[in-house]
Amino acid sequence: MRRLPRRLGYGEEATLVEHLDELRSRLIVCLLAVGVFFPVAYIFHERLVKWLLRPLPADAHVVTLGVTEAFATAVKLSFYAALSAAFPVLVWQTWNFLAPAVEHGRQRIVARFVALATILFAGGMAFSYFVLLPLALRFLTNYDDNLYDVQIRVGYYLSFAALMIFATGLVFQLPIFVVTLVRIGVLTTAQLRRNRKMAYVILLGAAILLPTVDPVSLAFEVAPLWLLFEGSIWLSVALERRWAAAGTLVPE
Repeated sequence: MRRLPRRLGYGEEATLVEHLDELRSRLIVCLLAVGVFFPVAYIFHERLVKWLLRPLPADAHVVTLGVTEAFATAVKLSFYAALSAAFPVLVWQTWNFLAPAVEHGRQRIVARFVALATILFAGGMAFSYFVLLPLALRFLTNYDDNLYDVQIRVGYYLSFAALMIFATGLVFQLPIFVVTLVRIGVLTTAQLRRNRKMAYVILLGAAILLPTVDPVSLAFEVAPLWLLFEGSIWLSVALERRWAAAGTLVPE
């Protein structure tokens, strides 16, 4: 059985074919990781469905409108769950593919952030499930409810909820992304502070791209993103001073 793809060393030369072969190998590892978790998620898909239905109002009516909708929803939900469970593997494989472009002394620094990225991913999903999703549903399901018989299509709702939770987990990695760029010398805290307004606009655009259609959930998506960005700046300032005092700060 072929071993896992080897990570190239810094400055190690490789042909385009070798790089493509490594990329293919790492993609196969990622697909295998998702494939391992998928049947497990499918076995427990009923629990996942019940778990995602909890944020709905108690009087909500959930319906299916197609012959294949229940099965397709179970498969789609299992895929999102498998993708979330395999997230650490996906991050690690991505990092190993990009690592040869980073000097060895900096590789160890960035590698530490892979574990932190996983923790933030889980924290973002928890925030979305316990805070963001209930608030959004409370607004959306009660909007003009005096005009309609509100019935919720299960396939649409579960896809909406799963995608929102997964996407929020991704954007919650903002502090790791910012601090990593500062640590390896791509950005400085001075640049971050100078371009604060531009960053706010970019974060607003990122929040709009998340699966939301109402101003309530949009506000609750933008607010933590701005707070995370501000926290990233001040954390980077503190770490930058520490690195400078220790003589390990990467020059611009």
